[in-house]
Amino acid sequence: MSRILVVDDEESMRQLLEIALGKVGHRVTTAASGNRALKLIETDSFDLVISDIKMPDMSGVEVLRYIKQAEPSVPVIMITAYASAETAVEALRLGAYDYLTKPFKMDELKSNVENALEKRRLKEEVVHLKRELQHKHGLDNMLGVSSAMLELFDQITAVAATSSTVLITGESGTGKELAARAIHVGSGRASEPFVSINCGAVPEMLLESELFGHLKGSFTGAISNHKGLFEVAHKGTIFLDEIGEMSPTMQVKLLRVLQEKRIRRIGSTNEIEVDARILAATNRDLEEGVREKTFREDLFYRLNVIPIHMPPLRDRREDVPLLAEHFLESSRKTTGKNISKISEPVFELLTRYDWPGNVRELQNVIERAVALETTSMIQPERLPEKLQGVSDAFAGERDTLDQASFPEEGIDFNAQVSNLERRLLTAAMRQAGGVQTKASKLLRMNLRSFRYLLQKYDLR
Repeated sequence: MSRILVVDDEESMRQLLEIALGKVGHRVTTAASGNRALKLIETDSFDLVISDIKMPDMSGVEVLRYIKQAEPSVPVIMITAYASAETAVEALRLGAYDYLTKPFKMDELKSNVENALEKRRLKEEVVHLKRELQHKHGLDNMLGVSSAMLELFDQITAVAATSSTVLITGESGTGKELAARAIHVGSGRASEPFVSINCGAVPEMLLESELFGHLKGSFTGAISNHKGLFEVAHKGTIFLDEIGEMSPTMQVKLLRVLQEKRIRRIGSTNEIEVDARILAATNRDLEEGVREKTFREDLFYRLNVIPIHMPPLRDRREDVPLLAEHFLESSRKTTGKNISKISEPVFELLTRYDWPGNVRELQNVIERAVALETTSMIQPERLPEKLQGVSDAFAGERDTLDQASFPEEGIDFNAQVSNLERRLLTAAMRQAGGVQTKASKLLRMNLRSFRYLLQKYDLR
């Protein structure tokens, strides 16, 4: 049942519309003047307004103008016995849904009313779906209170408002696709498709078909025409995950699409114009790939218009408890188990661990613990052995620090931390025989961060 306001200075017209619309299930309120209508709109809510244009105290056009300022989503149907082209144009310009001349057929009015209400329902549904999309895939779905994550959220919000190509880097499991979805949802393309593909998981020939499409008979097994993901993502966003795994041949073809905004299906001579925002992601160092000639330099610069780096979980340990509780809640709902807390010793182990698999590994650890736990609180015994051994690995260091004493004048904290970092870097390089990639793995660091620290401490 919809709420409809009828505004007309003729009592007979008000009664007619109240009866006719009431019979088809609507709840009708009437107003004999424009001023009375404005007071009702201020104190009540309506799904639709039907207003006469010529009224003694205030014209229907003024009522329409007020409604469109106060409640722009409410459709307004204008009716009048004094039709003129100028009045009709003015009413429609101000946002009237339709304009009917008296005497009108009641079926025509009822049809307009139903169409206007349906249009409003559809608009509200779109708004609701967008909110759901924002909640499911937007920043609400990315958790963090660390400075690194707060900075990342600001980056995503700023980048989403542009149409630039974005290269998202970071280790596996850091949430690169979540960031890509958040950029899409926060953009002006949010109501259009978001499509993603893992470039490293698809063979080269099949990848070309998936991205650009093919015609029937263009190769063995092509039994029908196939639309590629760039076409599917037209006006929306395409996310190319693991872009660093793309073959040199495909790199050339992708570069052409970036330059010309056109694709050509396999087997076709016709080009199709596409407007898809490209977001790419990789866990590889593409700059190193450029130096080693495994990744095209021109493609790298085309993709790296706006770089975003996803911080590894070990660099934002203060987020671990928040994420762990989030995964506990979702696992508890999935399994139906009455596990409400994580014990303090578990929190300590989770925070100390370096998480080479990042957020994805943490999620798996919590899901495993929930599945194995028999009490109402997750205990250390439910964690994998490698996490239970974290305390032993740091026991000597913790004992030394526990027994430490400080001089009266205090110590230089930053200098002490820097000294520890330098010693760890030097030890790792010594054990790795000077091979940086191997040394970075010993410290569970990505190569870019490792090289940055080597340069910072002049250890090259």
